[in-house]
This record gives sequence, structure tokens and C-alpha cells, in this order.
Amino acid sequence: MKKVLFICTHNSARSQMAEGFVNFYYSKKVTAQSAGTIETTVKPEAIEVMKEIGIDISNHYSKSVEKFLEEQFDLVVTVCDNAAKTCPFFPGKKIINKSFKDPSEYQGSAEERLHEFRKIRDEIKQWIVDNLPAELSLNDS
Repeated sequence: MKKVLFICTHNSARSQMAEGFVNFYYSKKVTAQSAGTIETTVKPEAIEVMKEIGIDISNHYSKSVEKFLEEQFDLVVTVCDNAAKTCPFFPGKKIINKSFKDPSEYQGSAEERLHEFRKIRDEIKQWIVDNLPAELSLNDS
């Protein structure tokens, strides 16, 4: 079983959605976790837009990256530039920075914010589907 860790600043949206996608689509081959350089809470909009497509992340909670420093991962993905700059060192691991815009920074109505979360959700899903199998050599097993 391969292990992947997604990291963003607050572990409140982007990394949570990425964890949800991997555990939903690749659960037979990959275990995903997510963490933040700063612990907060999971954004309700992230939970809502994932639920819209049948993926339940309502039991997810924000975790500090410090919790995972002793764990072994096959792949570490930072999903924002700030996390890439402040990410602790994971020796011998493959680390990728794939920055996604922070949907929680969008200022607008509730519906406009949900639209922004959906847009980022779809970008994250597409990146995972297009890249994760090759990055983890999933098609070789």
C-alpha cells in the first residue's frame, strides 16, 4: 500500500479535498493523509462541495504536519506555495509542489464562494487523476 501526504497552510480545504479524492478513488492501492503548517478547522464549503460529488469528508479534521514527521510516505504533495516554503523536510521522499488557489480567500456571496470551492475541487481532482497514478507507479502494480 502506497502512502501520500498532502500539505497546505491550514489543512482546511485544498489538502482535505485531495485526501478525500485519493482515499475515494485509489483506496485499494493508496492511503492518503493531509496536514497543515498551521492547524485550524475544515472549511464547511470544502465539506459541502465534496459531498455534492459523493465524497464524505465531514469526519476530517485539521492536523499539524508535525504529527507526520516520523511517518514514511511514498509521496508528499504541497498544494500551496506557502506550504512548499515552510514544509518540514521529509528525507528520501518524493516531494511535489502543485499550487492551487486558496478558495477560502475569495470574497463574495455564499454562492459565489461555493462556486470558487467547486472550481478548485475540480482542479484538484483533475490533477490527481492525471498525475497520481504515474507519480506512485500505480499502473505497475
